[in-house]
Amino acid sequence: QYLYNPTLDFRYFMIPGLMVMLVIIICGFLPALNLVSEKQNGTIEAMNVSPVGKMTFVMSKLIPYWIAGMVVISIGMVIGWAVYGLVPVGNIGAIYVASILFTLVMSGLGLIIANKSETMLQSILVMFAIIMVFQLMSGLFTPISSMPGWARTITYAIPPRYFIEIVRDIYLKGTTMSELTVQYSVLAGMALCLCSIAGITYRKQS
Repeated sequence: QYLYNPTLDFRYFMIPGLMVMLVIIICGFLPALNLVSEKQNGTIEAMNVSPVGKMTFVMSKLIPYWIAGMVVISIGMVIGWAVYGLVPVGNIGAIYVASILFTLVMSGLGLIIANKSETMLQSILVMFAIIMVFQLMSGLFTPISSMPGWARTITYAIPPRYFIEIVRDIYLKGTTMSELTVQYSVLAGMALCLCSIAGITYRKQS
């Protein structure tokens, strides 16, 4: 019954999930705040009137956060090993592939919020509400199997659900990428959809 957590130590179950929350904050929350801050201060107008394409501008804003997200995942795995002795049973490369997809999902979502927000306070409140939903509905603290039927249905639209499943399965069970095809495919689809919407909703004014 306790095959993947025989000691019933919650740390082995929570550490992989908490790394997911760090990626949410760094790759979703911070880019949104950065873009809204520039919009509010007026500094983004200098870029809007330049000949730089909007996709080039968007990429220049998001790439540093993508790199930071990978660094955070790496640091989280090192701390998990050094402090708690927790190392992935499965392939570390599979975790990085999922991390790349999830950073695209969160940065796309953050950019959509930034495009629709006029003030820092507005973007903070929206992101805070989204992060709370992600925490409560992704299976991070409460197992999805113990949720009521209507809540389990909602979790299928929550991106962190799939990333948490991937990280925990690889960390604790040694699951391979081929066994997690559904989770990877859903993350890739969400990343493509949200990044496309982010690019469409960004308006580069002349």
